[in-house]
Amino acid sequence: MDQLLVSADRALRALLAPAQASRPTPGPPGTVPEDAERRSTASLMRVNHAGEIAAQGLYHGQALTARNPATRALLEQAAREESDHLAWCEQRLKELNDRPSLLDPLWYAGSFAIGALAGVAGDRRSLGFVAETERQVERHLDGHLEQIPPGDARSRAIIEQMRADERAHGDSARAAGGESLPKPVQSLMRTTARIMTTTARWI
Repeated sequence: MDQLLVSADRALRALLAPAQASRPTPGPPGTVPEDAERRSTASLMRVNHAGEIAAQGLYHGQALTARNPATRALLEQAAREESDHLAWCEQRLKELNDRPSLLDPLWYAGSFAIGALAGVAGDRRSLGFVAETERQVERHLDGHLEQIPPGDARSRAIIEQMRADERAHGDSARAAGGESLPKPVQSLMRTTARIMTTTARWI
């Protein structure tokens, strides 16, 4: 019961409370592109914000069903570090005069359910799920870096730091014993992520 209450509190904080970062936002402040580029960049940052909402759901769901306290602690620490990304994306969207995805509650709830199921499969599989998720996110952020206007140093710095953190989380999960996932599972994860990122770009 305690864990369920903690999970409910985390969900409400992720969705309703302003995100709080423990690190300063990367990049120089005040850089806002021209209008067409601003809209394009804002759509990318909205996708990244939705991805960080989903990351909170995944980590919280996995922590709820983790069997080993050390695994639970690793997942909770990663979620805290990912909250920096959430705050940075939220701040950048405000600077770009835009908004997060209207479907954030859906992204969180769906990801929480997927994370809880991954935890039920066992800690090694759950950690493998983290490693594969972070690998795919890293590739996704590489694509965003190619689309960010050259003069938008703020958005570029945020995404570069996020990419470095995602790589570190994946490395930690593998070092903690994460197992490689079957190819069909990896493919299903890519498809699910593609649906989310395509939808969040506009809604």
